[in-house]
Amino acid sequence: MENVITVKNMRESDEFTINTAVSGQELMKRAAQGVFDNVLWKGSIAIICGSGNNGGDGFALAEILIDKGFSPVVLRVSEKLSADGAYYYKRCVKKGVREAFCDEYTDLSEYDIIVDCILGTGFSGTLKEDMTALIELVNRSSAYVVSVDINSGLSGKNGIASPVAVRSDLTVSIGYYKTGMFLNDAGSYIGSLLNVDIGIKLLKKQYYLISASELSPFSGYGSVCITADEFARRYAIDEGEFRRNPLKVVSKESEDSKSVFIIDYNGSKMIVDQTYIYFQSDKIKTIEDIYSTF
Repeated sequence: MENVITVKNMRESDEFTINTAVSGQELMKRAAQGVFDNVLWKGSIAIICGSGNNGGDGFALAEILIDKGFSPVVLRVSEKLSADGAYYYKRCVKKGVREAFCDEYTDLSEYDIIVDCILGTGFSGTLKEDMTALIELVNRSSAYVVSVDINSGLSGKNGIASPVAVRSDLTVSIGYYKTGMFLNDAGSYIGSLLNVDIGIKLLKKQYYLISASELSPFSGYGSVCITADEFARRYAIDEGEFRRNPLKVVSKESEDSKSVFIIDYNGSKMIVDQTYIYFQSDKIKTIEDIYSTF
């Protein structure tokens, strides 16, 4: 079973690892290498980079692609850069990377692959109008879209798109799967999903990802198999709270009713059995699966 964790746990584990074992620059390089290793690169490539460390992953990926003989275009959405992002940006510039600034008017029609490094798992709240327009532009493109860590615009906490998110063919999670990848709107935006281990020391184990075969034992013994919409209508006193904090709401109902719940979220399932929470998803793929359908 693989770990599924909250964004808070991921952030704290990342900080602990950087402070005690591995530099942020090295983790960024490992993340970029993990993305590179799991995509069949071909044709013209655009990497859309935001201002934070997610954008830094994109710059580090661009350097790897250049070293491998590709000619990616870096499309920046901000003048700002994180410290580690700036390090890899400067390395790209020295190697002659092509770059331009990107907004909702940018022509993306020439690209075969678009890499989404706009917003990471730290995103919360509601997208600004210009960012919403940019994400919609990506979604209208005919390119193969790869989202790094999580689809930009999607909450890593609860999977809510506010109001939209990048629609990916493949999402490469970095470090550990986050809860929001299996909840609410996530299934409508994530095509295929895989995770790459970059050596982050996990401070706290929380939830687990199980396979379809491991799901079957939960389906008996009077468990309640129900869609998220049906659960909201039948059990949730406040449907908005259920959408914002589904783990909390279902855990309380499971404890109160002494029931096992299997909540279906459009291709992914959350299993709550009073003691543990598990996730199962049809979106999880191996690199062999991805290469066979590219």
